[in-house]
Amino acid sequence: MTIEELRKGYVNEVNYQKKMLKNLKTWFNLFFMISAIGVVLIYYFHAKTLWLFIIGIVLFVLGSLGMSIFGYGQWKGRQNLNLLIDDYQQKVTIFTKKVESK
Repeated sequence: MTIEELRKGYVNEVNYQKKMLKNLKTWFNLFFMISAIGVVLIYYFHAKTLWLFIIGIVLFVLGSLGMSIFGYGQWKGRQNLNLLIDDYQQKVTIFTKKVESK
């Protein structure tokens, strides 16, 4: 395996993981909006309509849980991406040291 093939493979993997992090961000934003709609329903209908108040609570809880799950996924994904980049840099330095010593 040449250093160019190694670089190409790592670039493809980094681009793929960045795309997946973007997808997680989109899902996080969706659940944030669901949670915000729940807050609005809770605020406006807490004393007027019981069923809209309950729907607001359910939406708020679901939105909060979704935000927690996808936020954690983003955090772990960024950690994984940083580990991947560090691994690439480590392999390149080892590969260049071997080439220089020959």
